[in-house]
Amino acid sequence: MTDFLNRNIFQPHPELLVFLVVALGFLLGKIRYRAIALGAVTGCLVAGLVLGARLGVQINGTVKDLFFIMFLFALGYRVGPQFFRGLRKDGLPQVVNAVVVCVSGLLISWLFAVVLGYGPGLGAGMMSGALTQSAAIGVAQDAIGTLPGLSSAQVKSEQNLVAVGYAVTYPLGTILCAMLLANVLPRFYRRDLAKESAELAAELDTPDEDPDTGVGYYETVLRAHRIERRDLVGRSVADFETQQQALGRRVYITRVRRDGAILPQSQSLVLREGDIVAVSALRHDLVDFDVRSHVGPEADDTALLGYRTETLHVVVSEKAVLGRTVAELRREPYMAGVYVEKLYRAGAAFPFRLSTPVERGDTLVLTGPERLVGPAGREMGKAVPTSFATDMVWVGLGIFLGGCIGIPALTAGGVPISLSTSGGGLIMGLVFGWIRGKYPTYGNVPPGAQWFMDTLGLCVFVAVVGINAGPGFTDGLSSAGWGLLLLGAVATVVPLLIGFLVGHYVQKIRFPVLMGVLAGGQTTTAAIGAVNEASKSQVPTLGYTIPYAVGNVLLTVWGAVIVILNH
Repeated sequence: MTDFLNRNIFQPHPELLVFLVVALGFLLGKIRYRAIALGAVTGCLVAGLVLGARLGVQINGTVKDLFFIMFLFALGYRVGPQFFRGLRKDGLPQVVNAVVVCVSGLLISWLFAVVLGYGPGLGAGMMSGALTQSAAIGVAQDAIGTLPGLSSAQVKSEQNLVAVGYAVTYPLGTILCAMLLANVLPRFYRRDLAKESAELAAELDTPDEDPDTGVGYYETVLRAHRIERRDLVGRSVADFETQQQALGRRVYITRVRRDGAILPQSQSLVLREGDIVAVSALRHDLVDFDVRSHVGPEADDTALLGYRTETLHVVVSEKAVLGRTVAELRREPYMAGVYVEKLYRAGAAFPFRLSTPVERGDTLVLTGPERLVGPAGREMGKAVPTSFATDMVWVGLGIFLGGCIGIPALTAGGVPISLSTSGGGLIMGLVFGWIRGKYPTYGNVPPGAQWFMDTLGLCVFVAVVGINAGPGFTDGLSSAGWGLLLLGAVATVVPLLIGFLVGHYVQKIRFPVLMGVLAGGQTTTAAIGAVNEASKSQVPTLGYTIPYAVGNVLLTVWGAVIVILNH
C-alpha cells in the first residue's frame, strides 16, 4: 500500500483519491459504541485529512461547491414541511427551545474565539464541531472567501482551519451530547427515562373508549368463515361492521362467496346463510371476538382469501383530515379493512400513537385490499409516485433559483453579507420541500435520490475539504493546542444546559420529550439514538423533528455569521 501511495497516481487522477477517501470514510464511520457511531461524515473528513497530508493532492473547488449546494438543497427539501409546521402555534415551544440552544451555542463559540484570538476559520470550525453541524463548514468557507483584505493564501489558510477546528471538536461534541441527554441529566435529576416514556406512551395511547394499544395495532389477520348464525342472515355488511365498531372492535367483512361465485364487494350486500365471508381484523380483536360462535365455522377457501393486497404510501394533504388523530381516521367508513402501518414525518419514521394528529406533508403507509386502499388514500391526500425516477426539472430549477437569490450581497463595514449560493440552495430547498408537502404530485425525489444528494453530497464535500486541508492540518492543530478541544467541549455542553433549564423550568416540557428537543436543537442524530435506547421507547422522538429542522437551518447559517463576527 505504501509503494502504491508513493507512486502518487492521484496527482494526475485526483478523482480516484476522492472515491478512495469516501470508501475509507464510510468504513471508519461504522465504528460504534452502543448507540454512538463515528459517522460517515467524520470518517470522510478524517480519511481526507490523513491522505491529503500524505499525498499533497489538491482537488478543484468546483467539485466541493457542486456537492455542497446539492446537499443543502436536499437538506432543506427533507426538513421543509416540518420547519414551516414548527412556525405554527402548536410547534412554537419546541422552536423557541431550539432557538435558545442555537443562539447560545453561537454566542459561546464567538466568545471563546475572541478571548483566545482564533481567526474566522478556527472559530467557525470549533463552532461547527462543538454544535455537531457539518453543513456549517461549507457556509463558513464560502463566507471566508468573501472577506475583504485577505490574500488568496490567507483565505486558503483560514478555510483549511475550519476543517481543523471541526475535526478536533466534532467527535467529542457528539459523545458529550449523547451522554448528557441519555445519562447525565436523567441521573442528576433522578428521572427514569424508560418509566416516564412508558407512562407518556400510555397517556397518548388511551383516547377515551379506544382500547387498541401496543404492537397489536399493526397486526392484521384474515380468515374465511361460513355464515351459520341466524341473527346475521338478512343483515348488510355495513350493519355487521357498525355493530362491531360500537363494541370497540375493528372486524370487517372484505369479501363474500355465494353459490360458488365471489360477489362484487358492497357495504350494502345482504348476507345469507351459507355465504362464505373473508373476515379481516386486528389480531387481538379476533382473539376477543370469537368468530366461530358469532359467524360460523372456519372454512378453507384459498381463492377467497387470496385477493391482492396493497401497501400504499400516501402524503397527507386533504384539509378534511389535517389535525385529526389516527384513532379518528380509522373510524371513518373509507378505512374499513384498511390499516395504518407506519407514519413518516420530515422524511423519518415517526413513532405515532392512536392520539397522534396527522399533519400536512406526513406520509401514511396504508395496507389492505387493493380495491379499498386506493380510495382510502384519495380521501387523505395523494399517493406517492412509485417511480424511482427523480424529477430533475424540479431539483435543477430549485438549486439554480436558490443559487441566484444567494448571489446578491449587501455590505456592512466593508464585509459582503449574502446568503451565498449554498445558503440560497438551503432556503430554496425549504421552500420546494414545503411545496412538495402541500402538492405531493410535484417534484418526485425518491428516498435513494434523497440519500445520494443528502448523505453522499455532504460526505464528498467533507472528503474534498479534508484532502485540501491535509497538508496544513498538523501545523494548524499544533497552533490551536489542547485548548481547542477543551473549549469545544464547553461549547457543546453549555447550550444544552441552557436549553434544558428553559425547557424544564420555564416551558415545563415532559422530560423524555425535552431530551428529544435538545438533541434536535443541536442536530445530533447519535444523541436521539442514545436517548431512545435509554428510554426503551421512540417517545423522545416526538420532540426531535421540529427542533432538528430549525437547528439545521440556524446552525448552517451560523457558519457565515461567526465568520463575520470574528473578522
